[in-house]
Amino acid sequence: MSNGSSITEFLLLAFADTWELQLLHFWLFLGIYLAALLGNGLIITAIACDHHLHTPMYFFLLNLSLLDLGSISTTLPKAMDNSLWDNRDISYSGCAAQVLFFLFFISAEFYLLTIMAYDRYVAICKPLHYGTLLGSRACVHMAAAAWGTGFLYAVLHTANTFSLPLCQGNAVNHFFCEIPQILKLSCSHSYLREVGLIMVSVCLAFGCFVFIVVSYVQILRAVLRIPSEQGRHKAFSTCLPHVAVVSLFISTGMFAHVKPPSISSPSLDMVVSFLYSVVPPAVNPLIYSMRNQELKETLKKLIQSALSHHH
Repeated sequence: MSNGSSITEFLLLAFADTWELQLLHFWLFLGIYLAALLGNGLIITAIACDHHLHTPMYFFLLNLSLLDLGSISTTLPKAMDNSLWDNRDISYSGCAAQVLFFLFFISAEFYLLTIMAYDRYVAICKPLHYGTLLGSRACVHMAAAAWGTGFLYAVLHTANTFSLPLCQGNAVNHFFCEIPQILKLSCSHSYLREVGLIMVSVCLAFGCFVFIVVSYVQILRAVLRIPSEQGRHKAFSTCLPHVAVVSLFISTGMFAHVKPPSISSPSLDMVVSFLYSVVPPAVNPLIYSMRNQELKETLKKLIQSALSHHH
């Protein structure tokens, strides 16, 4: 296989070697996928329907849930399909689409998490300027910038990766298509350009990460100066879910891509990639709704009205 044009499909990694185990994986994935759809769907519906929740924090949360739905829908349905029909292949265009969309949703989500840190910073450290700095137009512009930047970034990386000649076969060591795995199939020297691009994006991501950390250091200092216990608790309760989501997102992503090759094995890689691609979108709604009284109240009302209509 000398060039990329001769590859018409890629082989994904099978989760298990026996059909019974694959079926078990199918049901597990289906459960996680339905939970993610339900959790994110409820949050989107609650925020869209309740005008009390039409604030910057919830507007960004709505965007986060949309991105989570997108990213989990890029990877899991194909994995479920492959497990159920005991099949490993994915078409060339399907693989490129997975790379594009997964990168798009994941990078837009990271930019959005950075904006959400800024939102909490302004709310707690500069409350008097909150209305001017985070007016509805500013919020829409920021969210649009996150989606737009994520998309541009994904197109750039995907075009670059799939223009490389591939000469190491077509077996992707992964349950979905992702750039590092495609690079492993490319010919020896041709992937340096993409590695350069990845280094640039790592620097960008690091910049966002530093911004988030600095925001939280400032928030912590401001919160500790609040005299009342109740005020401190309220300030913390709006920040803790965001800190938890960011930590989960960054730690699993870092571990997946920065862990030393010595501890690399297909099964461990699989678990780690599953952790950062599937767990955050499924768990984020839980993290946000557990601590959030306003969201809980709205969800309760929504479910009660749905049941009363039903009867």
